[in-house]
Amino acid sequence: MFTLAEVASLSDIQPTYRILKPWWDVFMDYLAVVMLMVAIFAGTMQLTKDQVVCLPVLQSTVNSKMQPDTSGQAEFTTVETTTGQEEASMRTVSFGSAPTVTPDILLNRATSSQYQPTESGQELKKEQKDSSGRKTNLDFQQYVFINQMCYHLALPWYSKYFPYLVLIHTIILIVSSNFWFKYPKTCSKIEHFVSILGKCFESPWTTKALSETACEDSEENKQRLTGAQSLPKYVSTSSDEGSPSASTPMITKSGFKFSADKPMIEIPSVTILDKKDGEQAKALFEKVRKFRAHVEDSDLIYKLYVGQTVIKTVKFIFILCYTANFVNTISFEHICNPKVEHLIGYTQFECTHNMAYMLKKLLISYISLICVYGFICLYTLFWLFRIPLKEYSFEKVREESSFSDIPDVKNDFAFLLHMVDQYDQLYSKRFGVFLSEVSENKLRGISLNHEWTYEKLRQHVSRNAQDKQELHLFMLSGVPDAVFDLTDLDVLKLELIPEAKITAKISQMTNLQELHLYHCPAKVEQTAFSFLRDHLRCLHVKFTDVAEIPAWVYLLKTLRELYLIGNLNSENNKMIGLESLRELRHLKILHVKSNLTKIPPNITDVAPHLTKLVIHNDGTKLVVLNSLKKMTNVAELELQNCELERIPHAIFSLSNLQELDLKSNSIRTIEEIISFQHLKRLTCLKLWHNKIVSIPSSITHIKNLESLYLSNNKLETLPAAVFSLQKLRCLDVSYNSIAVIPVEIGLLQNLQHFHITGNKVDILPKQLFKCVKLRTLSLGQNCITSIPDKVSQLLQLTYLELKGNCLDRLPATLGQCQLLRKGGLIVEDHLFDTLPSEVKEVLNQDTSIPFANGI
Repeated sequence: MFTLAEVASLSDIQPTYRILKPWWDVFMDYLAVVMLMVAIFAGTMQLTKDQVVCLPVLQSTVNSKMQPDTSGQAEFTTVETTTGQEEASMRTVSFGSAPTVTPDILLNRATSSQYQPTESGQELKKEQKDSSGRKTNLDFQQYVFINQMCYHLALPWYSKYFPYLVLIHTIILIVSSNFWFKYPKTCSKIEHFVSILGKCFESPWTTKALSETACEDSEENKQRLTGAQSLPKYVSTSSDEGSPSASTPMITKSGFKFSADKPMIEIPSVTILDKKDGEQAKALFEKVRKFRAHVEDSDLIYKLYVGQTVIKTVKFIFILCYTANFVNTISFEHICNPKVEHLIGYTQFECTHNMAYMLKKLLISYISLICVYGFICLYTLFWLFRIPLKEYSFEKVREESSFSDIPDVKNDFAFLLHMVDQYDQLYSKRFGVFLSEVSENKLRGISLNHEWTYEKLRQHVSRNAQDKQELHLFMLSGVPDAVFDLTDLDVLKLELIPEAKITAKISQMTNLQELHLYHCPAKVEQTAFSFLRDHLRCLHVKFTDVAEIPAWVYLLKTLRELYLIGNLNSENNKMIGLESLRELRHLKILHVKSNLTKIPPNITDVAPHLTKLVIHNDGTKLVVLNSLKKMTNVAELELQNCELERIPHAIFSLSNLQELDLKSNSIRTIEEIISFQHLKRLTCLKLWHNKIVSIPSSITHIKNLESLYLSNNKLETLPAAVFSLQKLRCLDVSYNSIAVIPVEIGLLQNLQHFHITGNKVDILPKQLFKCVKLRTLSLGQNCITSIPDKVSQLLQLTYLELKGNCLDRLPATLGQCQLLRKGGLIVEDHLFDTLPSEVKEVLNQDTSIPFANGI
């Protein structure tokens, strides 16, 4: 036999799992315990008191008083027997036709024999009075033998094994009720879920978030009642011009909405969330996210629970069916024919089962418990299939709180939440806080503001090349509130901040004119947008997909410079992000770094007022350039890394063009350069990093050219036509294959910067030193063997590069170059040591006059 402690261990579920046990599971557990007690009680009684007592039936008495009834009805007779010195009288039941006796008749007879005094009872008293009984020839050992024989032969099997059957059935029901807590593939998920749920319920962040929601609701109700007669000072009251409207194309397509038109309400902090609690809450958000991804992909827990419920229901039906058939077999009186007449002398015995009455009562109780258990199983199945338990909606939580983004869940995650709701719906409500991105962002904001204080941000402020105060924030969870207290900031860079939000406090940053958003789809409030629209002059946006560009960017009507870096040539976006550039009425500079195959027609929307256009491709060939003709006011044009093979003809229509940069293309010939004579304002031509072999003589027609960059090409000679450009001030032919510097270079009297580094020059013509306005002279990495003394004529020289040549010494006349200093002299150290000491002293003198390299 099992002890009670051993059997109870089967239902020993951790106390924390109680939240996953609805009322019917709890009730069925208690019913199982009661059934277990019935089994143990019946088994104990059977082991200690179960026995039968048998007496022989005298043949003479039976033959004289028992007449078989043709209808199969039993007759009651009285037989008197005497054993030894004791006299005993008993009432027996003999059956005229045993096979036709029904259980109902047996039950009625047993009942009548126990409770109803009949005429046979009166006859028994009369016979006892008249006679002292009949003697038998059986001794005590023979009675013991017969009792044991008849216990196994006459007693029905159900009377003997009833307690064990009840015990086995109960154990099966207990196991079926708790199997989903023990099965390996569900146990880990359930344990993890219960652990996370308990932490979410007890987390201080849950209380804080729900409390702040209550405060927000109360504040909104208050504002609704009072009518919100006065707005804060920073709320924009400007006209509708420049403000977002539903008619704006980009707004309609992107679904962008401002959270404005409501006054900003400062919500008081209900509870203080320290750093440790904040870190624990952030860890919980991550755990919930991973658990959801792990559990939502299957419905094993749901199927297992349904399966064990079906098993319990089938078990209930099975127990009820076979128990009802055997309930009447438990009887007090039994007829036994042991077939041991050669040992005893009697063929038939009448036996009594002393446990029959108790077992029958226990069986009736057991059937009652099983019926209740079965009805609960049926209700459970009804609940399981009445609603889709593999879907769970947080609609009520979304309505009651400010976390309107709590997502609905499915599969096992949904089923576990449905089970928790049967215990207490408050668990799911508090758990939903950790499914909300809004809640997570609020938590991040609190932690972020704790970490990034005003003092810490001030330490990260630096000055850039334009001598402007700049702050660069990288990979933060949001924008700290203290940023908006840096009122003297000029440039703000936000990089890889997915939840960046620009609040109305940005209106304090009156010096802010430049904003960088690198992979940072920032959201702005209405008041913040009004401020940016009126003050922002330069905006840099770096993105992976055009959808990441904030919609409000296209509404900054006072924007002067826009830099877009990212993929604009995707088939999915079809460059829809640039459709609203027409709204940028004051845009002057547009910089696009992407992979375009043609200049988007949308760019031509801003063409009339665009003065500078920069297109940096990633090597994708730019084919269609006809739209360039519309940009009549463009003064600077850069088409870099666009795989151009010739100079686009559309460029020759840009009458106001002053600077053209075709860097890093595949241009081999520039015969079209003659058409540049129509561009009267062209002063700077950059054809560097191409494959140009020669310079046509027609270049002489570009008379206003002041800067010519031809470095990193395949030039071998410099034609005399180049030196006819009298206004030329900068000539860069570095990294070619030029062997000779033509003597005509002396004609360039306005030349200030000459770069011929990385060529094959071995001799410097004397005419070079007639260019007395030279300030920068780069002669490095050539084959020059000597520097003429006439270098002293270059009185304005501030930068001289000679490193990488075949020089033995430096001319002493370098000391006469009054503006040249050691920092501007790029030579090997041993060459510098060959100079006279007085020259080195002159070169080592400090000067406040800056030098420039001209590039």
